[in-house]
Amino acid sequence: MKKLIALSLITFASFAGFAQAEDESTKCDAPKDTWMTEEAMKAKATDMGYDVRQVKVEDGCYEVYGIKDGKKVEAIFNPATGEQVGAE
Repeated sequence: MKKLIALSLITFASFAGFAQAEDESTKCDAPKDTWMTEEAMKAKATDMGYDVRQVKVEDGCYEVYGIKDGKKVEAIFNPATGEQVGAE
């Protein structure tokens, strides 16, 4: 019985992670010609309190790597609106 419960929890956790990744990528499906520049994304993230170290594109989203509140962060943003859609 314990194995069944553990397997159920692992399956649920895996599905929840997949669902989150799917949700983030659908929030970043803007046409490339509507994207803000990487410099504008960096400025927006800086205004939000991030000490930005790197900005890159992954799965159609901007990923901002930096430090916020003394912790390393990877924040995910919609490239057209600059809205934060996730974090890792």
